[in-house]
Amino acid sequence: MSEDDADLAAAAGGASIRTAVVTTGGDYSSPYPDQVLENVLENVLIFLTSRRDRNAVSLVCKSWYRAEALTRSEIYIGNCYSVSPRRAAERFRRVRSVVLKGKPRFADFSLMPPDWGAHFAPWVIEMAEAYRGLEKLYLKRMNVTDDDLAVMARSFGNFRELVLVCCEGFGTAGLAVVASKCRQLRVFDLIEAEVSDDDEVDWLSCFPESGTCLESLIFDCVEFPINFDALENLVARSRSLKKLRVNRFVNLEQLHRLMILAPQLTDLGTGSFSPQDHPIDQEPDLVSAFTACRSLVSLSGFRETVPDYLPAVYPVCANITSLNFSYANITADELKPVIRNCHKLQIFWVLDSVRDEGLQAVAATCKDLRELRVFPIDATEDNVGPVSDGCREIAQQIPRVIVEVFRWNQILEEGEKSDLVDTLYLYRSLEGEAGYLYMYVVNGRKLSSCNFKIVEMITPEVLVYTGLSYPSKHTAYKV
Repeated sequence: MSEDDADLAAAAGGASIRTAVVTTGGDYSSPYPDQVLENVLENVLIFLTSRRDRNAVSLVCKSWYRAEALTRSEIYIGNCYSVSPRRAAERFRRVRSVVLKGKPRFADFSLMPPDWGAHFAPWVIEMAEAYRGLEKLYLKRMNVTDDDLAVMARSFGNFRELVLVCCEGFGTAGLAVVASKCRQLRVFDLIEAEVSDDDEVDWLSCFPESGTCLESLIFDCVEFPINFDALENLVARSRSLKKLRVNRFVNLEQLHRLMILAPQLTDLGTGSFSPQDHPIDQEPDLVSAFTACRSLVSLSGFRETVPDYLPAVYPVCANITSLNFSYANITADELKPVIRNCHKLQIFWVLDSVRDEGLQAVAATCKDLRELRVFPIDATEDNVGPVSDGCREIAQQIPRVIVEVFRWNQILEEGEKSDLVDTLYLYRSLEGEAGYLYMYVVNGRKLSSCNFKIVEMITPEVLVYTGLSYPSKHTAYKV
């Protein structure tokens, strides 16, 4: 038996060859001189979790390449077309977790044709045969059908986590199959996905009646009403639930009922932060509900926000590290009472309706801020100017966050005043070549220190300033 045949036999059997040969004198000897070293290497590689480190190990020699493949339990594929499903399955045979990405980042800005590809079907067919023990699946910008979800749910008996980010092509029928078949499901997250509605399928009613293992349930992107009674019953029997983000069809009264059932939540997406249209006998005691949720560290949602109800979140502000107000059209006066209590805040998303005054309150309070995103209410020039000074003040007081909102001609004049940031975002907000470019900008000499996220349809002047080349005005960069 050759060494290659031995490795193939070991992979097929689910373990490395660790047998010994008994000689005529009764002594034991390894069948191969390097067998002990290979066994040691495999035991060491089990504790190596970094993808970069594992990739480096696989390049050392053929034996290390084989050992790394046999011990890898998670594969990350940043481009679904960079490798064939068959090739991935042949090399990595003991995978329990898969991260698979399809379309590039600029697909989110409608810069790609709708039928571009990134189909999940060939992958799930191959994984259904090769990875029967698969437990986790993370898909981003993939085209996933209901049939794909059905194959997945029926093939992986120990499946635990499903995360679909910016995916499309599936509906409630596929979700219902996952909910009913994957009885050990712990994470079921739909993030910015396009979900179609099948009126005959109530997917929230398909979870096991005897109790669930759910720890995370996110469906804030679902753009149609859900069966709230089924959701309420599901939350009541999901004692391990830590993360819950509901869609905009869940109102404040319903949110109050969910919070009473799940005071153990650490991450809450509120849905619609407004009361019912018809009057009720008694207003829900939201303050008591938020006070009972002592473990909350992340808040989002706040769609259709009625500012009069914002004081209800005051009791949890002191522990909040992530706050998403990107759907809340509130003013600086309505923001300041909330933000002044958020001393631990690290991630903050907000609309530019808060203007400079609101961002100055952020700068004065949130000294540990690490990510700030200011979204425009609409793409007009008037909406960007009012937040520029506030962004500058934050950059000066809290280094390594985000710098400023500029137009490209202001960049050339004032760029030297910029500060070091961790993340640089560039956005094109108006159509046409004559449109202005609003952006967060950083000094060109410090660009190498940044995590350069996205550049969309930018002008030659800005590229010259940042030190990048200019191959095409429609080119998107990700460094």
